[in-house]
Amino acid sequence: MHHSSDINSVCTYCGTGCDITAQVEDNKIIKIYAQNDGYVSQGKLCIKGAQGFTFVDSKERIRNARVKKLFIEKNSEELPRELKARVKTLKEFDEEYYEVPYEFATSLAAWKLMDIKEKYGRHAFCGMGGARTSCESAYVFQKFVRDAMNSPHVDNCARVCHSPSLKGMRTTIGEGAATNPFDDIYQTENIIVMGSNTTEAHPIVANRIIKAVRDKTATLSVLDVRETQLAKFGEAVVIPYESNLLVLNMMAYVILKEELYNKEFIDSRCIGFEEYKKSILNDPYANPEFMSKVKGYEYLVEQIPAVARLYATKKSMFFWGLGITEHLDGSYAVMAITHLAMLTGNIGKTGAGLMPLRGQNNVQGACDTGCLPYYGPDYSVPQEVGLMTPQLIDEMIAGKVKAMYVMGEDIAHIHPNQNKVHKGLANLELIISNELFMNEVTKMADIIFGVKSAYEKTGVYVNAMRRLHLSQPLVDTDLPDDWEVLRDIENKINGEFEFKDSEDVWNEAKEAVGSRFSGATYHKLSKNRNRGMLWPIKKDDTPILHVEDFRTEDGKGKFAYHQYQLREQIKKLVNNEEFASNEFYLTTGRTIVQYNNAAQTQRSEALNSRYDRDVVLASIEDKDRIGSNEIIMRTQYGETAILPVKFVKTIKPGTLFTTFHHAASKVNYIFGDEADELIMTAKFKSIRVEIEPICNAS
Repeated sequence: MHHSSDINSVCTYCGTGCDITAQVEDNKIIKIYAQNDGYVSQGKLCIKGAQGFTFVDSKERIRNARVKKLFIEKNSEELPRELKARVKTLKEFDEEYYEVPYEFATSLAAWKLMDIKEKYGRHAFCGMGGARTSCESAYVFQKFVRDAMNSPHVDNCARVCHSPSLKGMRTTIGEGAATNPFDDIYQTENIIVMGSNTTEAHPIVANRIIKAVRDKTATLSVLDVRETQLAKFGEAVVIPYESNLLVLNMMAYVILKEELYNKEFIDSRCIGFEEYKKSILNDPYANPEFMSKVKGYEYLVEQIPAVARLYATKKSMFFWGLGITEHLDGSYAVMAITHLAMLTGNIGKTGAGLMPLRGQNNVQGACDTGCLPYYGPDYSVPQEVGLMTPQLIDEMIAGKVKAMYVMGEDIAHIHPNQNKVHKGLANLELIISNELFMNEVTKMADIIFGVKSAYEKTGVYVNAMRRLHLSQPLVDTDLPDDWEVLRDIENKINGEFEFKDSEDVWNEAKEAVGSRFSGATYHKLSKNRNRGMLWPIKKDDTPILHVEDFRTEDGKGKFAYHQYQLREQIKKLVNNEEFASNEFYLTTGRTIVQYNNAAQTQRSEALNSRYDRDVVLASIEDKDRIGSNEIIMRTQYGETAILPVKFVKTIKPGTLFTTFHHAASKVNYIFGDEADELIMTAKFKSIRVEIEPICNAS
């Protein structure tokens, strides 16, 4: 029988969280499109959402459980009798792995986890992941780490992206999430986008911004270290490397100096204003005149005040991405952004608010459900605070952490300082990986579980605007979901995870995340499948946060001023220091057709064929200085592969941009441990590199 149907679900890529409809025939996805009345998509999908689905039935999918032969060899003496007997019957998968029955793999995992805990203690185990799978699996994952293994060490990929947004916003306004729905872009009068390459990384959000500008309902300023595509639609404000906090404090200075602030809002809703005001007005780095000393960027003396005046005098929304957070002062820059909103009252109403653009489809949900070492579910204080990922890598090298469970997080590619990461991972006695494809970390794993992709399961995803979407499977598969693997291992350890289906898990998770999810039953979420629901959800949902008071203990917003530290490119420009001829400042980002470590996108030919290598963008003015169309980039930590260079007009002289999608490029080998000083998010957005031109004989 020929069976065809259209099924509604949610896209598996970025934090925009578009509603999708799949046309499915005979259990195969034929096409993915958006409904015209799609609440997030508005009838349009980006190329990834529309064409990036063929990974689902790729021949390279992991469709089984695998165990490394070397692992069996190393543990053969100690294996319990029933497992030892079964080893002889294992089938070979390839040179390195056996293909093993699922039940054997969960027994082996449970035995080895307990073995490690008995030998080295509970802190020898850590868990990594959660943002690429549903809330149900993220919740069970942190529960597995904390309850089954009794270890505090659980983290997720927010560590390398938006942890500073959470930290900065919670410090000042008590909540680390976007304050408004995306559709408020049509209700606002002015938009600032800073450190976000929105057209590439969040295209469906960018569509709204471009429409608002074209319809002349809103003005747009785009602040970045290069001119992005989005900047062509508004005012391009190109700033030096390492200057985010500098620029944000200057905006505050202008608003205070020219008395453009909202006194009534500050008096009724905020504390610490007078002290903050005094600090900014007396800060030598906060006066925009300072920019007259920054060679090549003198135009900012005029441009920054103009942006600040627009923001203060119009109903404004502020969007930002990893270009803000992946710095030494990422958390402080986010605090500076929230200060601007508090100063001007641009928060807590329709068309005015703060919008961190989250990168992964469920990074908001993973944080909400407690996949962070310092927060339990619902941002509660955990019984014990665990270590953050970079600290865990140090502990691996020191021989203290011995085992890691990694769920959909390619720590051996996407994280910084890869030479060091690989050294740490090589020191482990056990790596368990739940994955769709063999990637850099899965290749190092001892036990591998092939699991369902987002398009094969039921589960809740929370997008970048706090929207819960209950997704449903587009195709059937007999692979387990992430939470099922964790349950089945736990049942061989303690036997306390009694979940029968994902709704069972959700019912426990929504109570654990009670202040945000308590009213969000599967029934209510399926009735609202198109619109989704924005947390906090009790009887109804909450489209806009902070309407009457902030989510702090006393309900007040807190000013927490931090002075800018002069360093790197700006310091050299101000002091007229020489730049070596091979010295450049590099920033990194995405391209629209690839997604992060490209695990899914490179297996969709329609996407990969458009961008099968990472490319370095350089200024056309530096063509002679670079002197080649191929370079290697180097730092004290490592070097990249040979990468092609493209010379463009949108990059400032002395600076470079590249993507990091392909592991073969080794881009993340050149980053060290420098990170946000509060929350250890890597400094990916600004690094001084030395380049070596590769001269072809041709």
